[in-house]
Amino acid sequence: MPKHDLVIIGAGPGGYVAAIRAAQLGLSVACIEKEPLLGGTCLRVGCIPSKALLEASERFADARDHLGDMGIGVGDLRLDLDKMLARKDNIVRGLTQGVAGLFKKNKVTRYQGHGRFIGPKRVLVEGDDQVELDADRVLIATGSKVAGLRGVDFDGNVIGSSTEALSYAPVPEHLIVIGAGVIGLELGSVWRRLGARVTVLEYLDRILPGMDAELAKEAKRCFEKQGITFRLGTRVTGARVDAGKGVVEMEGAEPMLADRVLVAVGRSPNTDGLGLDVIGVTLDERGRVPVDAHFETQSPGVYAIGDVIAGPMLAHKAEEEGIACVEHFATGYGHVNYDAIPSIVYTHPEIASVGKTEEELESAGRAYNKGVFPFMANGRARALGTTDGRVKILADRETDRILGVHIIGPRAGDLIAEAAVAIEFGASAEDLARACHAHPTLAEVVKEAALGALGRSIHI
Repeated sequence: MPKHDLVIIGAGPGGYVAAIRAAQLGLSVACIEKEPLLGGTCLRVGCIPSKALLEASERFADARDHLGDMGIGVGDLRLDLDKMLARKDNIVRGLTQGVAGLFKKNKVTRYQGHGRFIGPKRVLVEGDDQVELDADRVLIATGSKVAGLRGVDFDGNVIGSSTEALSYAPVPEHLIVIGAGVIGLELGSVWRRLGARVTVLEYLDRILPGMDAELAKEAKRCFEKQGITFRLGTRVTGARVDAGKGVVEMEGAEPMLADRVLVAVGRSPNTDGLGLDVIGVTLDERGRVPVDAHFETQSPGVYAIGDVIAGPMLAHKAEEEGIACVEHFATGYGHVNYDAIPSIVYTHPEIASVGKTEEELESAGRAYNKGVFPFMANGRARALGTTDGRVKILADRETDRILGVHIIGPRAGDLIAEAAVAIEFGASAEDLARACHAHPTLAEVVKEAALGALGRSIHI
C-alpha cells in the first residue's frame, strides 16, 4: 500500500496549490483527481474559460459599438464564434498542462480516479489508477458542483448549467438566465454582447445578493443600458424542453420561451461518494464539511478546505486555505484573514468588493465614515472611454481603520488588490490617502475615495 505524508482529494485551485506548497515544505504528497485535466472546475469549466469569453466578447462589442467614438473605423465587423470558442479551449488546455508540469517539478504524485475513504486516513482510488493509499494526513479539496432547481430538468443542451453556456453554438436568439448572481450575470453578458437577447429571472428583489446593495443597484442600471432585461421577484416553478425550445414557467406569469436556458442559482459542496460516514464526518445543514480553526474535520488527521467548507465559494479563498492548512502541518502556523478576501464580478463594468458592506456594518451597529469618488471625475477613465461607476471606502469612525472597499468601474478587479492589502495590514483611510498614486491612473479614484472618508477629496 503506497504511503504518503499527505493525500489530497481534488486538484482544483485549493487542492493543487496545497499540494505544491506541501511539497515545497518537504512532505511526500499525492493528489487524487478524477478528471483527466488538472485544475478543477475553475480552470476547466469555470473561472478561466468564462474570463476568456468575457474578454473576447467585450472586445467584439467595443469594436462594434465604441471604437468609432475614438476615430477608429473597423469596416465590416464579423463574429467568428468557432475561433472564439477554440481560443478559450486552447487557454484552458495550456493552463491545465501547466499545473501538470508544476506537479512534476515539485514531485507531487498524481492518481487519476475517484477517491473515497475506506478507513481513517486510508483512501481508495477508483478509476484509471485502482490503488489504496495510506497517509499521515488527508485533505479534502473536492470543490463544488452546480446546484439544481426544483422543477427544472437539465437536458445538457437547451437547458443547462454554466458548463454548457461556455460553448453555445450558434449564438442563441434568446437566452433566459435563471439567477442574477455572479455566474448568471457574467455569462449573460457574454452572450448579450455577441447578439443574444438576454432575460434574467431572479427570485430576490435585487441582483448580486451578498454584495454591496448600492453597487448592485448601479450595476443593474449599467446592465440594462447594455440591453439585459431583468425580472426581479420572480419565482421559477419549472423549465422543460418542448419542440427544441426551453419553456420556463413562473409563478403568477405566463411561460417564457428561449433558445437556451442557463440555470445559475449557485453551487453546492461536492461531497458525493467520499465515504465520509466511514470516518465519522457528518455534514452541516448546508451539506458542508465542518472544520476547526486549522481546517481539521471531526476525524483526526483529515482536513477540508475550499468550497466544501463554510465561506464564499472562491478559488482564491480555497488557495489561501490550502496554503494555511499545510503550513500549519509543517510550521505550526497557518491563518486566513477572511475580511481581506476580495470578490469580483468580471462584467463590464467590473464589480469588486473586499471587507464589510454597509449593510453588514449597519446590522452590527458599527459607526463608520464613507468616502465615495466617481470614475467620471478621473482623467484616465475618461481617456479609456469608460466612466461608469465609483469607488466606495468604509472606515471605522473612531480608529479610521478600513473596514470595506467596494468598486464598480473599469479594472475594478485589479484595483481591489490595493484595498485587500490595506485591510490585511490594518491600514487606515489616512494611510491609503497619503500614499502617492501615479497620475493619470485609475488607482487615483481609490486615493480620492480614501480622502473622501476623511472629508477632503480633492477633485470633486
